[in-house]
Amino acid sequence: MTNINSVLGPLDTNKLGFTLMHEHVMCAAAGIFKYYPELLGPRVKERILTALKQAKEGGIDTIVDGTTFDGDRNVSLLAEVSRESGVNIILAAGWMNPDKFIGNWSADQFAQLFIREINEGVDGTNIKVGILKSYADVEGVTPGNEVMLRAIARAHLRTNIPIMLHSYAAGQVGKQQLRILKEEGVDLKRVKVDHCLDTTDVKYLTSLAEQGCYLGVDRCPSFDMKPEDKAKTLKALLDAGWSHRLLPSHDYILVAFMPHLPPAVQQWLATSNPHGFLYMKKVIFPMLREMGVSDDTLNGLFINNPKNFFEGV
Repeated sequence: MTNINSVLGPLDTNKLGFTLMHEHVMCAAAGIFKYYPELLGPRVKERILTALKQAKEGGIDTIVDGTTFDGDRNVSLLAEVSRESGVNIILAAGWMNPDKFIGNWSADQFAQLFIREINEGVDGTNIKVGILKSYADVEGVTPGNEVMLRAIARAHLRTNIPIMLHSYAAGQVGKQQLRILKEEGVDLKRVKVDHCLDTTDVKYLTSLAEQGCYLGVDRCPSFDMKPEDKAKTLKALLDAGWSHRLLPSHDYILVAFMPHLPPAVQQWLATSNPHGFLYMKKVIFPMLREMGVSDDTLNGLFINNPKNFFEGV
């Protein structure tokens, strides 16, 4: 038995059940929900609860929420909706866009902040973090991102909390991120590289998996790729023998305030996923079944693999 941190306290990995490994219950700028909740639309908690209860009824047991503090991570709200919906929620610690804000702080200093959130709790609560998150995108691993990535690595080595990486597949940024984590002494089986379904380059994805990490196969749906292409990439990875290293999810944002996005993208986000946290089950599963993937294999991706990831297998 292995216990991990959830928003409601220790969670036995045997009770994770059907798990989505990268989602967002709410995402905005830090402080929006507390100070300007009207920007998120009406009845925020009610909307969240409705969606989570539908997810639970549809067979979703656990969600890993990848929102860090600068994305308006609200731990008390997440604990409330977890308790009332029955869906386990696991929190992330990290920093999404650190370059303008880290000042002269070192990786070791930031690591201490994340260790506090893992061991003591977040924002004066006893709600503890269960996963560490680092970020790099189209620019690659910037100087600020490198500081934060090394901080995440050092916090992991002190706590054994696993790591999720926001990455940019089209630029093969995962290679840079894994190199730095290896320099820090991280065992890559404790790492998942996310947004791997933003590419159809199976050779690149295989090069990551061969290093021992898990692949976060998410962004379902996405703005610029057909769901059929994502299903084909998943099938190719399964056929290549990587079923034990795939962690599918959506990267779905349930409640959002992101006015910086282009209007077309905002409109797409508002209308593209009527299934919410059940999109994989309702859209991608049928496609994979048509390709010959069994239900046992599909369920294993969401039940066995998250359990193994958190247990360090």
